[in-house]
Amino acid sequence: MQPSPEQSPHHVYPDHWEADVVLRDGGTARIRPITTDDAERLVSFYEQVSDESKYYRFFAPYPRLSDRDVHRFTHHDYVDRVGLAVTVGGEFIATVRYDRIDERGRPASAPADEAEVAFLVQDAHQGRGVASALLEHIAAVARERGIRRFAAEVLPANIKMIKVFRDAGYTQQRSFEDGSVHLTLDLEPTAESLAVQRGREQRAEARSVQRLLAPGSVAVIGTGRTPGGVGRTVLRNLLGAGFTGRTYAVNRAFAADQGTIDGVPAHRSMGEIAEPVDLAVVAVPADRVPEAVADCGEHGVQGLVVLSAGYAEWGAEGRERQRELVRHARSYGMRIIGPNAFGVINNAEAVRLNASLAPEPPAPGRIGLFTQSGAIGIALLSGLYRRGAGLSTFISAGNRADISGNDFLQYWYEDPDTDVALLYLESLGNPRKFTRLARRTAAVKPVVVVKGARHSGSTPPGHAVPVSRIPDATVSALMRQAGVIRVDTVTEMVDAGLLLADQPLPSGPRVAILGNSESLGLLTYDACLAEGLRPRRPLDLTTAATPQDFRNALAEALADEGCDSVVVTAIPWVGEDGEAEPGDGEVLATALHAAAAAGPAKPVAVVHVEIGGLAEALAVATSTVAQPRPSAQPSSVTPPSRAGASARTGPAPAHTGSAAGNGTATATDARADTDGQDGQDGQDGQGAGPRTRIGRIPAYPAAERAVRALAEAVRYAQWRRQAAVPGKVPEFLDDTIDEQGAADLIEALLGPDPDPRGRPLAHDEAGELLGHYGITVRPTLPAPDPEAAVAAASRLGYPVALKTTAPHLRHRADLGGVRLDLANETALRRAYGELTALLGKPAELRPVVQAMAPRGVDTVVRATIDPAAGAVLSFGLAGAPSELLGDTAHRLVPATDRDAAELIRSIRAAPVLFGWRGAAPVDTAALEELLLRVSRLVDDHPEIVSIALEPVVVSPQGLTVLGASVRLSPPPARTDLGPRRLPNY
Repeated sequence: MQPSPEQSPHHVYPDHWEADVVLRDGGTARIRPITTDDAERLVSFYEQVSDESKYYRFFAPYPRLSDRDVHRFTHHDYVDRVGLAVTVGGEFIATVRYDRIDERGRPASAPADEAEVAFLVQDAHQGRGVASALLEHIAAVARERGIRRFAAEVLPANIKMIKVFRDAGYTQQRSFEDGSVHLTLDLEPTAESLAVQRGREQRAEARSVQRLLAPGSVAVIGTGRTPGGVGRTVLRNLLGAGFTGRTYAVNRAFAADQGTIDGVPAHRSMGEIAEPVDLAVVAVPADRVPEAVADCGEHGVQGLVVLSAGYAEWGAEGRERQRELVRHARSYGMRIIGPNAFGVINNAEAVRLNASLAPEPPAPGRIGLFTQSGAIGIALLSGLYRRGAGLSTFISAGNRADISGNDFLQYWYEDPDTDVALLYLESLGNPRKFTRLARRTAAVKPVVVVKGARHSGSTPPGHAVPVSRIPDATVSALMRQAGVIRVDTVTEMVDAGLLLADQPLPSGPRVAILGNSESLGLLTYDACLAEGLRPRRPLDLTTAATPQDFRNALAEALADEGCDSVVVTAIPWVGEDGEAEPGDGEVLATALHAAAAAGPAKPVAVVHVEIGGLAEALAVATSTVAQPRPSAQPSSVTPPSRAGASARTGPAPAHTGSAAGNGTATATDARADTDGQDGQDGQDGQGAGPRTRIGRIPAYPAAERAVRALAEAVRYAQWRRQAAVPGKVPEFLDDTIDEQGAADLIEALLGPDPDPRGRPLAHDEAGELLGHYGITVRPTLPAPDPEAAVAAASRLGYPVALKTTAPHLRHRADLGGVRLDLANETALRRAYGELTALLGKPAELRPVVQAMAPRGVDTVVRATIDPAAGAVLSFGLAGAPSELLGDTAHRLVPATDRDAAELIRSIRAAPVLFGWRGAAPVDTAALEELLLRVSRLVDDHPEIVSIALEPVVVSPQGLTVLGASVRLSPPPARTDLGPRRLPNY
């Protein structure tokens, strides 16, 4: 929407104010500035507003708008007078307007920083959170235009509007004057206003996903007239899953008298369906999708699953077609899964939705699965099916032009049917938001991620996302900081997901290993050590061990307070006659289930080699009554009947899935019931009580896979315990930081017309800026000739260092560009001559003299601003460890005291800082403080796009910053702090 020529020529139409938003009920709407072309829309909108709402807006009966009113409400200068509208289907459903005023309430211009604001929402759309979303956006516009406060007059009876202002989280004042409530809102964002905004975002986006996953009715657009084809397959799967709602088949090629197809009502268009339709699955060629979208929008469909291909994965033309698809759907308030999607599944008993092409639908379970690839989705579903795992929900989003993994994290965060979230991602559309949502979700349930396209250097076909410059290793570190379990392959994701969904979290790294193969036990022991676990010496039950021996040993290991988890290893055993015993897998599974159910709640994993039926039998979960702790001699195990054994040879049936419903419960429930106690997730290895359910026990064909999954669970459990008591930024920093002084200096350095490419700071400028945050850089003096070098050394005091600062030699002591411990003038002159003779003329080398620092460990501290991920703080040892071996740790800014401590200790070369091989430990407390100061600096001042402190010499007492480089640039937009809006890729 662009302004007409009548619009003020001084202020162009601010198209960056346009935004798509998700409302409280999960529907979408568009917010945009009002223009002179909107006169008819405004009049039509006003005619649909009730007399009561008009009275609340104008404090008097106001049945219609005059021509003068229409002109006033559609003509804005976008600075002192601004109007925004919320539209659905191109028509207004709400408006808001502000007018800048002076201290007497009269119309004014800048520098006046107060404005009067007024809202009007159609009665049919009240209660959808429209006014709250408008307030966020009009407040952001006002701040951009230099307005710091809103004033509003509200009638006392207008309770809804008063609540909108009261609940926004802004600092406000209220008074009662002349029969109305006078409100003043300070528009500076607060921690409360940000929390309110994000809480509303979570509820709205979760609701928008719920509308797609739990529809009351589904229409398949593109259902074929003959068996086969995409549309007919989806319809068949819907019916096969027992979908509890209404189902319709839609194809414009149906004959006029086509009553049903596969027993489902058949229609040629959505308009022929008399009842409302919640979800439409679109399976028509791309060129017919716009017609289908319009048909759905006019019928009031709430969401679309677009299976059709031919979009961004086909190049520039397809990418534009994809953008238009999203714009078109959102204009009707609909959200989209896809295009090029594989479909969605919701196994909830009340829904039973399979709107996908999945050939092997999974059983109900506690795992939520999101994938951006249909092929990977098929592989994951097949793998989970074979291993008897159950899913709560499955989503294959294809090009994920609208709904993304972020939306499903919002949904899974409070979904009672999902205990573990698995995501296969090929791109991150909004990395800042992803890490924020993942951290919150991981605090209550595990989030396991596989990141594809890690090293391609390009965006996967079909994914139009912001480009990130940070390497994949940094992405991995930031995910782990947020509590995400990052694995490398989809096999590892399934392995970890099965353990996390069906077993309690371990309370520590101590692992008991038992089994009937000494070799397999040793392989498991080695794998535990490689993963940083603390295994006990394997218990060899010998090849003669019976299932009863396994039960006894597992019961004893679980009861041992020095054990946090157990890995059982098993190979086939033979009877006294040398023949393999029939049904041995089912018998062993029964024994292990019994021991696990009776023992304390600790995770158990099984590594097996060629034991028929064991994995399938272990995957069965059956409910039991509470059982006491095991005795020293548990009762013997009764082998199941042949009928019972054969019943367990396949994947778990739906009614025996992991705690999905029907009164069935597993070990997962035991974990959920005790989460959050004393930061130990209810399990401490000492006070853990007996299990009240027999849950699935995950089985693995290799020791390495089982141990890797267990190690991920151990690390995640440790993160959960730490996250329960979050870190903080020490208050002492406030006393030594001059935030305003730094801001003034940055403004002066950038100047009134800053170069958008930014500018590097000179050494002295960088030192002055860092000094405002208590970071002292050891001074250097230029040495353009030997005499200047001697003079500089005399001023600084011997011993000194002579260094080159030419870019190609900076920090390259290995090339001879640094000479240290020059104790007198003779040594300095000799070093100067050698330096210039070896490397070039002084003008090329740019030599400087610097006083020597106390001996210590050379480290490097960096902070960079990535346009997609945000500010990242990094630490490593200077030189080869970080540059050649990539031994660098990363954390998102702002960093807490815990982040700083972990940053130092998480590099592989960390022992060098703590007294490796008899050396004196360095002052890590001073190093942590420096990291916190750098973090605070870049967090306070977004104009700082990069900082590098190198080297930072950390000695046993204190540290010395020898070099610093800083780059400034106009601050990038912080979309994560602005009003809620859907991304436009």
